[in-house]
Amino acid sequence: MEREFIKICKQSFNSDQITSSENELYRHSHDESHHPSVEPDLVFFPESADDVVNIVGISRQFQIPITPFGTGSGLEGQVIPVKKGISVNFERMNQVIKFSPEDMLVTVQPGITRMGLNSIINKHGLYFPIDPGADASIGGMVATNASGTTAVRYGSMRDQLLDLEVVLANGTVIHTGTKAKKSSSGLHLTGLFAGSEGTLGLITEITLKLHGIPEHTIAATCTFDTPRACTEAAHAILLSGIPILRMEFVDALSISFVNAYGSYGLPEKHSLFFEFAGMQKAVEEESLLAEGLLKDMGCENWAIASDSGERARLWKARHEMSYAFRHIKGMTSTGGDVCAPISKLPHLVDYARELIAESGLTGGIFGHVGDGNFHTIIMYDTSSTDELAKAEQINGRLAERAIELGGTCTGEHGVGIGKRKYQFAEHGAALEVMKSMKQLFDPENLLNPGKIFL
Repeated sequence: MEREFIKICKQSFNSDQITSSENELYRHSHDESHHPSVEPDLVFFPESADDVVNIVGISRQFQIPITPFGTGSGLEGQVIPVKKGISVNFERMNQVIKFSPEDMLVTVQPGITRMGLNSIINKHGLYFPIDPGADASIGGMVATNASGTTAVRYGSMRDQLLDLEVVLANGTVIHTGTKAKKSSSGLHLTGLFAGSEGTLGLITEITLKLHGIPEHTIAATCTFDTPRACTEAAHAILLSGIPILRMEFVDALSISFVNAYGSYGLPEKHSLFFEFAGMQKAVEEESLLAEGLLKDMGCENWAIASDSGERARLWKARHEMSYAFRHIKGMTSTGGDVCAPISKLPHLVDYARELIAESGLTGGIFGHVGDGNFHTIIMYDTSSTDELAKAEQINGRLAERAIELGGTCTGEHGVGIGKRKYQFAEHGAALEVMKSMKQLFDPENLLNPGKIFL
């Protein structure tokens, strides 16, 4: 059957669209997570929705599983083909299909990256604001419901979607929405596929909302003596009604690591990073209001970066936090990605710091405190099963505490492999509803098997 499968694939597609080369099998065996790699049997590069329909048909004919692949920048193993089979890499489907600046909409193929998209639309005074840090593919960002530093203003990918074209497991092609900015018609299928991690269908087109580029932007940083003081200050900013584009927390250890990694010279204390954006006069007043409020709460080292170069350097430092840990020789990392109600954040951040300290491992805390989401990054010796167990225990206890507080085990990285075990604790009986949807859309369990559901 394997020979027949390969023969059919070679007959159906151009020779450069399918490969089993050693390099490509390895590239598609892993993402940026610590989860064990698994090589697929074959890598396929579709160039159109028709190609995707055809490969789904072959998959169903031979009962070969399919795992979609974007850029491989995920952190929970979503692209790892745990049942082997076919990895479907969408990098050649990277075009803008229709750009309507007058409607502030764009329809794209899934392989285009967020930076690639912005390079096209920025010249029209528009931008796509979701920023997970990595130059991820738009399709991958939809599949994991990614968000990032701008989520405090713009929300997640799910909030930016109007319509998806999806190839289902039976080869049917559907559209989940329209080009209208809102609708009360039918069930919200667009929201269902966002965050489904390729387990319900393969996304081949995406229609996104776009936003006007703000006239003026100011970035700022300040420090506090404790992580709790930082999170309490962030909560106060939100309660004040000051509109924030970004509001990030970084603990002192992470600052010291990124300074060593990139020579940024930031004060090595628990820090908040801010960005204010809008009309110039309003932005200047908002930053002054924030400065006054934060200084009343005891902040130090308030610094403004209004120059575009200074701002870019500041956010480059923020985005390099995890890489500053990961480059340590002989060590690898794992991390948490919890999100909780804003009022519970000070407690949860304190709890994370306690868990890391008790373990004796090196670990940092940083994240998007404006929407209650933060990350831990825990370093451990790759040769030590004891250290790995301690690192995973930190993540597990933190996820469980977040759920107890009314939050979630993952704010933006997705479930993938690592967060499957927390799904019942978080969703209860609703998990069976989700499983029934998986059974409805993919009764033969061929689409990214082994993800989300145990």
